[in-house]
Amino acid sequence: MISKKIAITNISGLHIGASGRLVDEAVKYTNTTIHFKYGGDHTGNAKSMLSVLGANVKPGEEIELICDGPEEEKALLDLVELIETNFGEY
Repeated sequence: MISKKIAITNISGLHIGASGRLVDEAVKYTNTTIHFKYGGDHTGNAKSMLSVLGANVKPGEEIELICDGPEEEKALLDLVELIETNFGEY
């Protein structure tokens, strides 16, 4: 299991478009569980649109991505890159 804390820096936070791109990336890793911590001690499933949207993460807030499984390193790298590039929004 590996994890990384990262700030959500796009201007709208985890809105429907960004959430969809995050979930689309996470579900590619079928043999790896991918969760995220937010708002202190809350945990969400990064492969669930309802979970990601329900987290209501705002711009500037930090989440911790947690990946566990045979593709954990690749999954974490790809998800971090997606977030760091603002979900391809600009």
